Amino acid sequence: MALVSTYQTQYSYTSVLYPVIMFTSIAHMKTLELVTSLLGRQAAAAPIPDGIMPPPRVATGASMAPSRALTLDAVYRCVSVIQTAAKQLSLDAWRGTDRLEGDAYPRLLSMPSADATQVDLIADTVASLALRGNAYWLIGRSTDGRPASIRVLDPLECMPSLTAYTGERSTRWNGRIYDASQIRHLRLIRVPGQALGVGPIQACASTLVGASDMASYASQWTAGAGVPTGTLTTDQPITAEQAAEAKKRWNDNASHAGGVAVLGAGMRYTPIALKPSEVQFLESRAFDVLAIGRMFGVPAHMLLASVDGSSMTYQNVNDAATDFIRWTVMTYLREIEDALTAILPRGTVARFNLDALLRADAKTRMDTHATAIAAGIYDAATAAAIEGLPTPTPKETKNEK
Repeated sequence: MALVSTYQTQYSYTSVLYPVIMFTSIAHMKTLELVTSLLGRQAAAAPIPDGIMPPPRVATGASMAPSRALTLDAVYRCVSVIQTAAKQLSLDAWRGTDRLEGDAYPRLLSMPSADATQVDLIADTVASLALRGNAYWLIGRSTDGRPASIRVLDPLECMPSLTAYTGERSTRWNGRIYDASQIRHLRLIRVPGQALGVGPIQACASTLVGASDMASYASQWTAGAGVPTGTLTTDQPITAEQAAEAKKRWNDNASHAGGVAVLGAGMRYTPIALKPSEVQFLESRAFDVLAIGRMFGVPAHMLLASVDGSSMTYQNVNDAATDFIRWTVMTYLREIEDALTAILPRGTVARFNLDALLRADAKTRMDTHATAIAAGIYDAATAAAIEGLPTPTPKETKNEK
């Protein structure tokens, strides 16, 4: 609560309030006319009173820690969507044109370590790549020197290095230096001549800093930091000392829940309530969500966000999901595939089975099968096998008795 006065005549006194919202971010400017219109005043009615200002915006620099970035709901959603997409996939092992199954399937893929499953390996690696742009695997070996386990390390504890002349890579971890056969270094975006990979958080730190600052500013604003809860006005002449005393008494009463407020000298209390949409917080947050989605390569509909002026049809959603797999998820998957292939015995190739993500809806699949059967490409038994259904029994024809 604040009490502010301006003299209308030599003896009249009226208190008014003009909260001023100032944004230094280019994408989040707000005009004074909007604020004044909320209070039913004209911009030139009175000067901005001292002591009534929004919470200060503090410049935090153009660096962004992944832990801080994860506090933004859009960043959390992006990482979660990419990680969930990768976790749905199984890993196949191939030797030439033969897919390895049963006892021939590498145990290193089914159980990378004693306390980590295949899903754990994929999820931890994707999260590390998305948040840090880098992931590190500690390769454990059996007594005969063959790879026996894979452990995902904390990227903060690893420091990679690159030898300029030979191109050899090594990683310092736990006080020791390991070569590429001992610690496998995975990078999301590779930059020639640089040891470290680059992730979306590192590449677009300034965008995330702006989004984080806006979220913090909105939180401070709604929490009332520097913003009065209301005004006391009077049409009677009062001195500055009387105004200060009235403000003190009101604040003392307001600090006690259920207290009784006593107004005198013709005073009237007017609460102040500014909606977030009225100061463009909602518009700014929506813009930040879309910007973060572009950084990570996640479509807006997967972030549960809407785009003004767009109309998402069923076909559009399917196309966007396919593009998401091809241009975003595959960046992570191919890095993991190549790293696993380098670790597996020579001639064995690791590949993700994308059927779970690329599988069409039931109607589309049935139409495709019907077209293939009619064209003689394959029969009904083959279509049933593709769908994981039992082989259909031949139906009696009309001529059969």
